[in-house]
Amino acid sequence: MEGTIRCSANYIPLSPISFLERSSVVYRDRLSVVYGDHVKFTWKQTHERCVKLASSIASRFRISRGDVVAVLAPNIPAMYELHFAVPMAGAVLCTLNIRHDSKMVSTLLKHSNAKLIFVDHQFIDVAKGAIEIMSKSSATVPQIVLILVSGELPVLTKSEVVEYEALLAMGSLDFEIRRPIDECDPIALNYTSGTTSNPKGVVYSHRGAYLNSLAAVLLNEMRSMPVYLWTVPMFHCNGWCLTWAVAAQGGTNVCLRAVTAKGIFGSISQHGVTHMGGAPTVLNMIINAPETERVPLPGKVTVMTGGAPPPSQVVFGMEQLGFDVCHAYGLTETYGPGTVCTPKPEWDALPLESQAKLKSRQGVNHLGLEEVDVKDPVTMKSVAWDAKTMGEVMFRGNTVMNGYLNDINATQEAFKDGWFRSGDLGVRHSDGYIELKDRSKDIIISGGENISTIEVESVLFRHPAVLEAAVVGRPDEHWGETPCAFVELKQGYKLKEDELIAYCRNNLPRYMAPRTVVFRELPKTSTGKTQKFVLREWAKAMGSLPSRGKSKL
Repeated sequence: MEGTIRCSANYIPLSPISFLERSSVVYRDRLSVVYGDHVKFTWKQTHERCVKLASSIASRFRISRGDVVAVLAPNIPAMYELHFAVPMAGAVLCTLNIRHDSKMVSTLLKHSNAKLIFVDHQFIDVAKGAIEIMSKSSATVPQIVLILVSGELPVLTKSEVVEYEALLAMGSLDFEIRRPIDECDPIALNYTSGTTSNPKGVVYSHRGAYLNSLAAVLLNEMRSMPVYLWTVPMFHCNGWCLTWAVAAQGGTNVCLRAVTAKGIFGSISQHGVTHMGGAPTVLNMIINAPETERVPLPGKVTVMTGGAPPPSQVVFGMEQLGFDVCHAYGLTETYGPGTVCTPKPEWDALPLESQAKLKSRQGVNHLGLEEVDVKDPVTMKSVAWDAKTMGEVMFRGNTVMNGYLNDINATQEAFKDGWFRSGDLGVRHSDGYIELKDRSKDIIISGGENISTIEVESVLFRHPAVLEAAVVGRPDEHWGETPCAFVELKQGYKLKEDELIAYCRNNLPRYMAPRTVVFRELPKTSTGKTQKFVLREWAKAMGSLPSRGKSKL
C-alpha cells in the first residue's frame, strides 16, 4: 500500500527480552524471585543481574551471536536468570535434563556444540564426567561455571571452574544488549524429553517464544503480579515458556529445587501461590498427599497440566481439593502448550465427574497458534467431528519449532505437506475439541482391533487402590498383542492381578481389558512422563502369552 514503510519505528524483532525490561520499570520493587529463606530479588535487581551476567558471558568467554550456552540445573534462581541473560548475550540457551548421566550430557553437549555450561553444584560430578568423555574426542570442550546459592552447602572447586556469583560480579551494567537481528533467530535449543531413545535438538525462535509466552499468560488466566510456583522443570520447553510469561506479568517466581507434596503445599501457604503447573504425576502426588502434609489453599490456585493426558479421575481429585485445573497439550516442537481445553460455562451445570471428563480432553489451539487439526496422515483430509474417526494431530503456526538441529531429513519429514506431524492419534468431537487416543507407536492392535492405551489407563485410574498405571502391548500368540498393565498401588492397599482384570472387564469392552497386570513402580522421565519404551521392552521380555482361544479373551 502506498505510503507504508518498515522502519525502526514500527518494526522491532519480537523477543521475550522485552518482558524483563518492561517489568524492571513497571514492577521494579516487586518480588521477582524467591527461593527458600535466603534468596529474594526484585524485578529491578533481576534485570541488573541478567545484564551483568550477559556482559560476563560475552566478554569472559567470548560468546558470539548464535553460540550455544548450556545449563544443567534444577528450578533455582540462576536457572531463571539464564533464560534472559543468555539471549541478552546473543547466545542460544540449551537447558539439559538433570536426570541425564555423564554419557548423555556429553552426547548433547557435543551435538549442540556448546561453548559454555552452567552447572548446579548438585550435578557437578555429572558435568565433569561429561567433560572427561568429551576430552577424549575431537569435540569442543565447554568451560564450566559452577552455581552456588546462598544458604546451600559449598563444594570444593578446581581452578578451571568459575563460580556463578563471581562471574556475575565481573559484569557491567553498561553492556549493550544483543537483541536478535531477525525475530526468527534462535533463542533456545531444547532436547526432546527422553520418552524415545534418541533425543532431537528442537530449535526455538525469539518470535515463537514471545508469542507462546503471551499465549501462556492467556490460557493460565494470569493477571498482573501472579505468584508462580515452579513445579514444571524449567529445562522442559523452557518451563512451557512460563519462564518468560511470568516476567511479562511482573509475577513472583517461587523456585523449588525438589518437587514434593509437602514443598508444594508449604509454598502455596507461605507465598500465596496463584499459579503452578505439572504433569499428571505431579497432580497425582498432590491428590494422594498425607493429611499431615496438606494445608488449606489460601485462595484460588490455577494448575496447568500437560505432558501426558490427565485421567479424568485426577482432574476430579484436584478440583475436589480446590485447585482450578487448566489442561494444555503440546510437544517440545510446539514450545510446550499448543492447545488448551477452554472451559465453557454450560459445563458448570454438569456433574463434577462429567466436567472432569470434558476438561481432560486436549481442546483447541491457543491464541498464539494458527491451526490444530486431526487429519488422515496419507490423504491429509480432516477427520469427521464424530469423536470416533481417528487421525493424526497436526499443527501449524508461529509457535512451531524452526526445526531439528543438524537434522534436515527429520525436519522435512516432520513438516511434510505443510503441517507439523505430532505422531499423536486423536479424534475430534462435535464441538471441535480434540481428544488424544494414543501415540501412534503406543496404539495396541489386538485381533485387528485398535485399543487406546489412554482409555484403558483411565479405567485403571478409577480403581480406588490404583496410584498410577500405564498400558502397553504384550506379544500374544493368538491376537498378535494384548494390553499389559503396569500398576503402582496406593500405600496400604493390596490387590490381586485377577481382581484388577475383572474390574477392567466390568468397565471396558472385553477385548480392551488387560490380560496381564504387573504391580511395580513406573519408570519416568524427569518431566513426569512414563517411559513407555521401557515398559514395552519389559512386556516383550515377558514373552508371548500362550494362545487361549477367542472365547477366553
